[in-house]
Amino acid sequence: MKEFDTIAAIATALGEGGISIIRISGKNSVNIVDSIFVPKSGDSILNIKPYTMRYGNIVESGTKDNIDEVIISFMKGPRSFTAENVIEINCHGGIFSTKRILEEVLKAGARMAEPGEFTKRAFLNGRIDLSQAEAVMDIITAKTDASMKAAVMQSEGRISKEINTLREELLELIAHIEATVDYPEDDLEELTSENTVKKLKIILYKIELLINSADEGKILRDGLSTAIVGKPNVGKSSLLNALLEEKRAIVTEIEGTTRDVIEEYINVSGIPIKLIDTAGIRQTEDIVEKIGVEKSKKKIDEADLVIFILDSSRNLDEKDLDIIRYIKNKKYIILLNKIDLPKKINREDLKGLDSKYIIDISAKNGFGIDRLKKLVKELFFNGEIKSQDLIITNTRHKAALIKAKSNCEEAINALKNTSAIDLASIDIRNAWYDLGYITGDTMEEDLIEKIFKNFCLGK
Repeated sequence: MKEFDTIAAIATALGEGGISIIRISGKNSVNIVDSIFVPKSGDSILNIKPYTMRYGNIVESGTKDNIDEVIISFMKGPRSFTAENVIEINCHGGIFSTKRILEEVLKAGARMAEPGEFTKRAFLNGRIDLSQAEAVMDIITAKTDASMKAAVMQSEGRISKEINTLREELLELIAHIEATVDYPEDDLEELTSENTVKKLKIILYKIELLINSADEGKILRDGLSTAIVGKPNVGKSSLLNALLEEKRAIVTEIEGTTRDVIEEYINVSGIPIKLIDTAGIRQTEDIVEKIGVEKSKKKIDEADLVIFILDSSRNLDEKDLDIIRYIKNKKYIILLNKIDLPKKINREDLKGLDSKYIIDISAKNGFGIDRLKKLVKELFFNGEIKSQDLIITNTRHKAALIKAKSNCEEAINALKNTSAIDLASIDIRNAWYDLGYITGDTMEEDLIEKIFKNFCLGK
């Protein structure tokens, strides 16, 4: 276990609530808390047993005045989150009282923890690897049950186990190749090449399976960015309200009511969807509305999915056709809204668009909303979210897998030419190194620092 100073931070969300927790980790954590804690039983916590709690008061270090009633819990390293001695002070929830206790802990000798430093220590002390550490933040930020399950699976080491197995298989291949190079008199080169190519192809197949899961994994982790677009007053805000099942956006008969981009998350059968209600795309002289229109176009470019709404009671015009041309190379769903009114647009009018993704709806009364949700699943998850499968949710992991795949392909090409068998060993070693980036075994220190800076304080 590495030697670190003692750190402290508020581990719960800062605000009014029933309980707040201040976490202290390091070899001096018990001594620091003992200097400001007065137990009700009169016993010092210097002799506290691991995984027990004590009731008492936190007091000011100078005056010894009571600050708050608290319960102290103690986790002894290495059987703690950070693999160090950890004290948690459970106090009454509230911004002022929680901050006052933290101030006393810092005065007593602890240092304010950096973002993610508790999890970083768990990684550096060998309790978890880097992919498990990253899963901690994924659990915190999970938006649906499916994204939560994927994060928990990663935190339990399922991805680490798969990656470590692949790395062991690559090391075995390196050993076979180098044995051939070291003992050329045994004439093993041709046999080694054939067997190694077969084994590399199996490893390559496993890597490709993980890469192919990454697109779905990114959606589970970050949400499906979905832009709702259309001309003014076609029902974009009504659709947003229908999907959210609340009146989030203002709905009026006046064109240009929505002047800025509105973003909200919803859960559609386990898929976290970031809905973006954009300003109606039209030519306008209103400066504020014009800014909103420009933002709308930018959001369309960035979106994973575009939901284009047409007012089916109005004939298609050049503005509608412009939007169709703008979105036809993206994944889209076309909604023919206001079907309770006399219909003036039919599927036949929408030439060049896939009729499978054109549906009739009434955003006002909710008709067609279930069909819309089903189409989203079909477009991105083939109709089913397999939350029990091993899924790559981290972009950094995907990049490492792509590099490992490329090096495996280079190794196969080298092995097919037996005169370059020693070059194949270099490519396989590079693939082994690439996969180590996922677990942190071959990670540079500056990149590790960058990853943990994205964590929240107290974690």
